[in-house]
Amino acid sequence: MTDHDANVQDLGRYRLPPNFRGRSAFQVQLWWIVQSLLFHTSPQFMYGWRRWLLKLFGAKIGNGVIIRPSVRVTYPWRLEIGDRAWIGDFVELYTLDKITIGDDAVVSQFTKLVTGTHDYEKPTFDMSTKPIVVEKQAWVSANCFVAPGVTVKRGAVVLACSLVTKDVPELMVVAGQPAVVKRHRLAKA
Repeated sequence: MTDHDANVQDLGRYRLPPNFRGRSAFQVQLWWIVQSLLFHTSPQFMYGWRRWLLKLFGAKIGNGVIIRPSVRVTYPWRLEIGDRAWIGDFVELYTLDKITIGDDAVVSQFTKLVTGTHDYEKPTFDMSTKPIVVEKQAWVSANCFVAPGVTVKRGAVVLACSLVTKDVPELMVVAGQPAVVKRHRLAKA
């Protein structure tokens, strides 16, 4: 058999793991409707309203959290955000597994935190997930991608447009694709 003849991906054999979404299909659809009609259409200043909607669907949201109306959350029951955290415009929180964002942490605009992927080496294209943690006082700046299983440690900074595939050490500044350590956050440039 040649590579040309190999059946490398057969989506007809794909199956979601049991209880993959963590809630019933009805609850998932209801959240997606609420997110589209009530969350995304809310005026910018209605942070309390968006916090309340997320909590209503099982998210753990701290005090003073700022979440922009354009943020997308797949499954809010797998989301935990600490006090005073900021989630910027068009952030994607792809909560196929748990996402934890600590106190005073920032996830800036157009960033994606993605907790799930597929096993491309199996024709069944199996799903796998790993949680993501952005610890307190960390900043993931604009247009970054954070891969499944990554922890951005306390006070770390991920510079714009970075691809984060491994843990970011405490108080370090990282950048690039893939992201690498550039310097200590408190070091004078």
